[in-house]
Amino acid sequence: MFKIKHLLILSFTIVILSVSGCKSRFEKLRLSNDVGKKYQEGIRLYNKKDYSKALILFEGLAQKYRGTAEAEDLNYYYAFTLYRLKDYTTARFKFKEFADTYPNSKNAEECRYYGAYCFYLDSPASSLDQENTYKAIDALQLFINFYPKSERAGQAAQYIATLRDRLETKAFDNAKLYYDLGGYDISYYKSAVVALKNAQVEFPDIKYAEEMNLLIVKSQYMYAKNSFAIRQEDRFNEVLAYYNEFIEAYPNSKYAKEANQLKEDSQSGIINAKKILAEDAAALAKYDAFNKKSEKKKDTTNKIEIKTP
Repeated sequence: MFKIKHLLILSFTIVILSVSGCKSRFEKLRLSNDVGKKYQEGIRLYNKKDYSKALILFEGLAQKYRGTAEAEDLNYYYAFTLYRLKDYTTARFKFKEFADTYPNSKNAEECRYYGAYCFYLDSPASSLDQENTYKAIDALQLFINFYPKSERAGQAAQYIATLRDRLETKAFDNAKLYYDLGGYDISYYKSAVVALKNAQVEFPDIKYAEEMNLLIVKSQYMYAKNSFAIRQEDRFNEVLAYYNEFIEAYPNSKYAKEANQLKEDSQSGIINAKKILAEDAAALAKYDAFNKKSEKKKDTTNKIEIKTP
C-alpha cells in the first residue's frame, strides 16, 4: 500500500515538474533575443493550434521583423492567429493591413477576404445597432470589386445578401415599433408611415414589402381615427390613397380582406367627421344667434333704463 501511494506521489511530481519545465522553456524563449527561434516556435505553436502562445511570440516579433523579408509571412500568421482566437476586431485590421502592405502577395486576396469576413462575423443581431453591418457590406463589396473572378466572390455576395436581409428586418422592426407606440401618442402612427416609406426607398426589393404596405394603410388609418374631427377628412383620404396603392400592387393579397375593411372604415370615418363638423357648425351658429339675441335684448333694456327718470 505504501509503495503504491509512493509511486502515485512520484508520478504526480514528475508530471508537475514536466509541465513546469515546458512553461519555463517557453518563458525563457519569450524573454530571449533569438528572434529566429521565436519565429520558428511561433509557427510550430500555430500549427499545433496553440494560438494563445503563438500570439505572444508573434506580438513580440512584429516590430523586430518590420521591413525584413520574413515580415510578410509573420504578419500573415499574426493575422490568422488573431482570427483563430476570435478577436475579429483586431484580426480584420491586421488582414486589411496585410493586403494593403503586400498587394502583390499570393496571400493578399485571402487576407482581403478574411478582413471583410471578420466584419461579417462581428455584425450583430437585427435588434442591435447595425453600424458594423453596413461596414461589413462595404468591405465585402470592396473584395468583390478587387477580385470579381475569385472563387470567394460568390461567397462574399451571399454574405452581403444575408447582411442586407438583416438590415431589412431591422428597418421593418423599427417601423412596427413606431406603430406599437401609437397607442401612447398618435404622432407615432405618422412616424410609422414615414419610417415604412423610407425603408422601401432604401430597400426597393425588401421581402416585407406587402406587409409594409398594409402597415402604411393601418398606420395612417389609426392616425386619422385618433385625430380631431377637423383633421379627419384629409387624413382618411390619405388612407384611401394608400389603400389604392396597396390594392394596385397586390390585387390578390392575403391581406386584401383587412385592407378592404380599412377602406370601408375610412369612408365611414369621413362621413362621420363631416357629420360632427356639421353638427358643431350648427351648434355654433345657434350659439351665435342666441348671443346676438341676448345682446339685442340687453341693448333694448339699456335704452329703456335710460328713459326712466
